[in-house]
Amino acid sequence: MRARASIVGPALAAMLLAGCTVGPNYRPPAMDVPAAFVGPQVAAAPGVSIDPARWWTAFGDPQLDGLIDRALKDNPDIAIAASRVRQARTQEIVARAAGRPTVNASANATALEFSKNAGLSTIARSFSGGDTGGANNSGGTGVGTGSGIALPGRGITTFAAGFDASWELDLFGGVRRQQEGARARTEAAIWSRRDAAVTLAAEVAQAYFALRLDQVQAATIDQELIRQRRALQIAGNVAKVGLVPPIDVTRQRGSITATEARAEPIRADIDVRMHALAILLGEPPAALMGELAAMPVRTLAVPTIPAGLPSDLLRRRPDVRAAERDLAASTADIGVAVADLYPKFSLTGVAQLISTALGNLFSGDSLQLTSSGAVQFPLVDFGRRKATVTAREEDREQAYLRYRTTVLQALRDVEDPLTQIAGERRRNAALARAVTDAQSSASALEAQYRTGFIAQDSLLNAQSDVLSAREQLAASDAQLRQLTAALFKAMGGGWSEGDDVPPRPTSPATP
Repeated sequence: MRARASIVGPALAAMLLAGCTVGPNYRPPAMDVPAAFVGPQVAAAPGVSIDPARWWTAFGDPQLDGLIDRALKDNPDIAIAASRVRQARTQEIVARAAGRPTVNASANATALEFSKNAGLSTIARSFSGGDTGGANNSGGTGVGTGSGIALPGRGITTFAAGFDASWELDLFGGVRRQQEGARARTEAAIWSRRDAAVTLAAEVAQAYFALRLDQVQAATIDQELIRQRRALQIAGNVAKVGLVPPIDVTRQRGSITATEARAEPIRADIDVRMHALAILLGEPPAALMGELAAMPVRTLAVPTIPAGLPSDLLRRRPDVRAAERDLAASTADIGVAVADLYPKFSLTGVAQLISTALGNLFSGDSLQLTSSGAVQFPLVDFGRRKATVTAREEDREQAYLRYRTTVLQALRDVEDPLTQIAGERRRNAALARAVTDAQSSASALEAQYRTGFIAQDSLLNAQSDVLSAREQLAASDAQLRQLTAALFKAMGGGWSEGDDVPPRPTSPATP
């Protein structure tokens, strides 16, 4: 027993003198990722460079560029994410302050009037603090610190001013672990804000491409209506000379009515898309309708991008980086809980000027100094502290599993659009050929119909095939753009290292 004490005693003394940091030290997790993506990749066009931080510019649409820039500036979700970063930074300040001494200034004046019926012995106890209760402990001063004797029915007044300082020694590193956790949470908040920007840019692009598709389809139907109305005039003229029966005019008019009905859901969907874009920009639903309705209908580029290596995702994806920082914070929390298992040491000092008269309060004779040291040993808590350590360990395990899930999902987010883009490109090429063939067939049948060689049904079917093929091709073009935007998002595009959190805005909602 003596031998054990002879070993433990010096070891404990050395630990108290040098200090230590209890709990596990954080090491970034090692994730096994594939050496390359399985999905087919297409090399970027020679001489074309795409900025990952502003990938949407690769589509060559200034309208899209402006919408995303405005969304990143005014979207409420981005503002919330920025507020969380600022909040996390204030928690860092709190954590740093926890390991430093605290100093307080105090001043007070105390007056005591003695009872006329009190004896000198009672007054003596008042001077010693016996009858003043907690008053003598307020700021370390009381009436008993004054000089002189007051008789029954008289009183005494004391004045005090000074400073007190206290410091809890971080011998076991609990405060240092708090600081580690606070820094990790701030970094996680920064990455979460970047992830919000990545998601928002992709959402704006997806909504914009969907709007463009509706506008293209509406324009296609308008062009078809112009052609059908012209065909109605031709059918009427041909019917007058007896080359086709009058019923063909009625059928042509019915075809126009069906095409007009086909356009109405698309026009309604255009308004819905505009509402969605306005909300993403932090505007009322109808705020952008005039601006977006005036956009010219034009064909957008579909950029070709290489996906890179799977290991790049661990560096580029903000959600992966945020999950890794959450894991680091959870690891630091274990050290905070472990530190509570050890004794706590604190130092306290008080320096005061105390006098019964203001005239000599600031003289050297009024100085009173007090210092103390304390140690608090955890003895019995019925397993609360150890259970807290176990709970923090489970938090870390959950954080690791969330990190692992995030990495796996990131890999899938890239693999899926790679495969879908390759398939959609092949489908798009086939649809383009189908449009050309359908138009050629319809043109030939129209010429035959005008001369009365074929019935109108064959021509109407051919014209319907042209419209359907054009709509499918437009939908495929939009799908390619949306899949490309999804791939940019999956690769973590949409943020840059120079991004910083803006200051807290001044508005009626944030006074």
